[in-house]
Amino acid sequence: MWGNWCNMDVKRSILQEIEIQEFKKRGISLFVKRDDLIDPDISGNKWRKLKYNIALCESKKKTGILTFGGAYSNHLVATAAACQQAGLKAIGLVRGEELNVESNSTLKRCAELGMELVFISREEYAIRNDKAYHETLGADYPEYQLVPEGGANYYGMVGCQEILSEIDVPFDHVFVAQGTTTTSCGISFGLKEHQKVHVVPVLKGFDSLGEMNSILSKTGIDKETIEELMSRVEVHDEFHFGGYAKHTPELIAFIRKFYDQHGLKLDPIYTGKAMFALLKALELPKYDNTTVLFIHTGGLQGIEGVEKQLGEKLFE
Repeated sequence: MWGNWCNMDVKRSILQEIEIQEFKKRGISLFVKRDDLIDPDISGNKWRKLKYNIALCESKKKTGILTFGGAYSNHLVATAAACQQAGLKAIGLVRGEELNVESNSTLKRCAELGMELVFISREEYAIRNDKAYHETLGADYPEYQLVPEGGANYYGMVGCQEILSEIDVPFDHVFVAQGTTTTSCGISFGLKEHQKVHVVPVLKGFDSLGEMNSILSKTGIDKETIEELMSRVEVHDEFHFGGYAKHTPELIAFIRKFYDQHGLKLDPIYTGKAMFALLKALELPKYDNTTVLFIHTGGLQGIEGVEKQLGEKLFE
């Protein structure tokens, strides 16, 4: 069954041109890689990150996948949907022992898709990446393949590496929101010598290059190759808008205006911040006569939490 899921038609991820006259006059072409259209539940880089993790689960003849996420986690929904489609079971360890299946539509959707939800304390969730904790989980759930929060591992990175191979127009710059660096590391592998990847970390004070270097070094790639890859990375770290999952009225207004003008929905956690950074960067003359690519990494499923804070819908 996994073979059919793996071969999901990525042609749904179209390349959409965004027309902005002030940029067109300067010879700038802007395209969006619509990974958000791949699947309603497994959208964006979530599909990319899960693709080979599910293949690994199948090859090891495991019963299913065990992973982690918060109350509004896109990753949990994506994992639940991917496992259902692949004929696997799924367990989600959810941050917040006070929560339950009925707490919000995200958790309800996970349950509808067959995921078993286990609500754990924030203290336990804080050690989710510890080796000793993984060993305990391995003993408690021996038939399950453990996948890190957000699909942030080697197999997730390999899946993200395939994004650029689907682009049929020559480009000079690619912009992408950055959380765990899994997607940006994968993209860096697909770059040609003259191309650059621009990462927009959504965490305040995040060491983008250090984290990318750390992940790449664990793959066995030699130091010189990693240095070459890092030389093609440019970090835009001033667009976190307060930190992870935080936003400002300026960001919300930008997202709404962009939707009104271009019909493209962005989320306030990842893609909204990255697009804001991109448009700000394109004001500089160094981008004249270039083609710029934006990777839409999905994330729209989880905006319910933001709308709850706003007290209104983000998009009408």
